[in-house]
Amino acid sequence: MKALAKRAAQCFSVAAVMVIIAAAAQAATVSIKTRDGIGAYLVDDKGMALYLFKKDSPNKSACGAANGCLERWPVFYVDKVDPAPGINPATFGTITRDDGKKQTTYKGQPLYYFFKDKDSDDVYGQGVNNVWYVVAP
Repeated sequence: MKALAKRAAQCFSVAAVMVIIAAAAQAATVSIKTRDGIGAYLVDDKGMALYLFKKDSPNKSACGAANGCLERWPVFYVDKVDPAPGINPATFGTITRDDGKKQTTYKGQPLYYFFKDKDSDDVYGQGVNNVWYVVAP
């Protein structure tokens, strides 16, 4: 009986740790960065720029896998946004894309990364084809 109780306690401990890790992995801080020539824009918790696509409709992404768009503009998605001070948490939402995947939105605009941005100061996607822009807060 003692062995069974010990095993149950170990399983509970492992499950509790996994829940904590999962919760931490599903939330991300979004904050504001500023850059000369661009101004203020939103970044994720690693400082990577977040982009919007002018061809998107409110709460609807026009960037799909068929034309290679998602390879160049990966989706930004987290279960919960923890915005930095000065950013209204109510401005963030989640949509389910046509491909069934979830995507985080800001004021109804689906959010993306740009594949050429490798460091937190990169904003190589700004102005691409006059339809991709960093997201102004």
